[in-house]
Amino acid sequence: MFDFFFSTGTRRRPEGLTGHLAKAFAAGSAIWVVYAAGFSRADSLTLTMTFLALMLVLTFLLIGPSPTSAKTRVNLIDWVLAALSVAVGTYFVTQADLISMRITLLDPLDTADVISASVILLLAIEAMRRTVGMGLTLIVLLFLAYNLWGDRLGGVLGHGEISYVHFLDITVFTTDGLFGVPLRVAATYAFLFVLFGTALSKAGGAQFFYNLAAYLTGGTVGGPAKIAVVSSGLYGTISGSPTSDVVTTGSVTIPMMKTMGYRPAFAAATEVAASTGGSLLPPVMGAAAFIMAEYTGIPYAEIALAALIPALLYYVPIYLQVHLRALREGLRGVDLSTIPSLGRIIKDGGLFVVPLVVISWALIKGYTPTYSALYGLAGVLGVSMLRRATRMGIADIYDVLAETSFRMVAVAGACAAAGLVIGGITMTGLASKFSTLVFMISGADVLASLIIAALLTTLLGMGMPTPSAYILAAVLISPVMQDLGIDLLAGHLFILYFAVMSALTPPVAVAAYAASAIADENPLVIAVQAVKIALGAFLIPFAFVYQPALLLKGSVVEILVAVIGAVAGLSLVAVAAEGYYRTPLGRGPRLALTAAGLLLLFGGLLSWLGALVLAGCAWVWSKAQERAPEAKGATGE
Repeated sequence: MFDFFFSTGTRRRPEGLTGHLAKAFAAGSAIWVVYAAGFSRADSLTLTMTFLALMLVLTFLLIGPSPTSAKTRVNLIDWVLAALSVAVGTYFVTQADLISMRITLLDPLDTADVISASVILLLAIEAMRRTVGMGLTLIVLLFLAYNLWGDRLGGVLGHGEISYVHFLDITVFTTDGLFGVPLRVAATYAFLFVLFGTALSKAGGAQFFYNLAAYLTGGTVGGPAKIAVVSSGLYGTISGSPTSDVVTTGSVTIPMMKTMGYRPAFAAATEVAASTGGSLLPPVMGAAAFIMAEYTGIPYAEIALAALIPALLYYVPIYLQVHLRALREGLRGVDLSTIPSLGRIIKDGGLFVVPLVVISWALIKGYTPTYSALYGLAGVLGVSMLRRATRMGIADIYDVLAETSFRMVAVAGACAAAGLVIGGITMTGLASKFSTLVFMISGADVLASLIIAALLTTLLGMGMPTPSAYILAAVLISPVMQDLGIDLLAGHLFILYFAVMSALTPPVAVAAYAASAIADENPLVIAVQAVKIALGAFLIPFAFVYQPALLLKGSVVEILVAVIGAVAGLSLVAVAAEGYYRTPLGRGPRLALTAAGLLLLFGGLLSWLGALVLAGCAWVWSKAQERAPEAKGATGE
């Protein structure tokens, strides 16, 4: 059942002439995106149409129709689909000026328009099925069916009649559907930041971050797991993809943890939890954050700055749980002789910090994410040229360009799917109807509405790329938050958090499935442990909605109080989750510590007294439980 919904087409690496042509096409596509996004004066509609056509061609060349398709050969049907993508893409690009000037639903569509729109719609749906699986495809098809036949429903969900031509007019010939915000972001910000991350990794930046993490934490108790936490977080902020991060850094950290005595499930879960948080860590974060900036109108620099403290808080309980687990099981650190000295690490790769500083500087200065990414890319290329060991030649740059396009194929499919859903919701007014249903369930209570929003976002995100999960939730749920008076930035960050966390939430935890192949462990077991390790991430979004100071909104004193309370609260929750602090903790002390942690996390200064009392009770209770077996032994019982 899971395979049917979440399996994708096989990833091809064609051999021979086809492989060379596909790689050249991918590299050329990347060069075009850099030029079009950064230097061309072409309008966004033309850019988006061209980008989709390029990605469709690559999809049919590089991804087979099923998991059992040949991995090195492109079949005839896929050549036909690729040719169709070129033909229909050419039609839309050449007609872009006319499309941008037409009046929606007033200027009629001719036969060629209807045929071309139908073909590109079908191609996009097939590309989506191959790249992100049947689960998301069925969701999109359900929305499309609702657009066309929802007028037959009664009650709140019913809407006016929408003809097929009306549907195509909105979905394909406006910027509210297929060629809307998600695909436009994929063709600009997201592509350029993936290019930046690919170039940084190729030049040796990933190895630098790993070595730095190993030096800082490798020799301590539980060193291998701490290396995974730190290195995956650092790498995740430039990759922006939990699954990609797991595959890249996990291929090193998971076997290392297993060798040092960690159980396979815990080793993989640690990597999954740490990698997932990388998509929330500034300055790069992930594609969904760029879509958030475009969708809300909030500058990306403001989003990244506000997200900094919550992202750092995310790693507090993870790091502490890893430390406590190592203490309880007596797991040692790595051999210090295998870790390069700090001087050597800085000498070999310290300059790789410069591109991240450049991006941060550009965002703070108010440059658009597009130009910030280009400046960061220039920084990578400049830094790599300073040393022979990191210098990238023409062949390396060619590989980086092609690999970036390869990686963006799945993102483009997901964003196209999200655009189709947005177009349907716009046509039918479903968002306002959805708000009504949520209010009926929650009774307009803020906490109940937030819990529903968290559950729905996680549910929508299962088996789905983060950008798609965020967009679906943002369109459906953000109106509810605005009606409740929740701050726009806090509300959308709340949704973003749970969209990201869906990558590790069972039963469809895509990051856990990626880790399972490396750890040779059941993915559901990994996912359950990853949720336990990343438990704080499910609390932090609620905390910053109730405590805006965590998003740097407030005075310095308010921010300090909120941060101290959050660190202490998350630490107590982590101790309770792990059930260990110097000695194993019973159920009673763990419940008391959980309650104390929640008071510190969500309450103000007055709540700290209650938290202190509860923590003290937990300590006394645990000491009493320790002495009880000794007393029984002394009396001979």
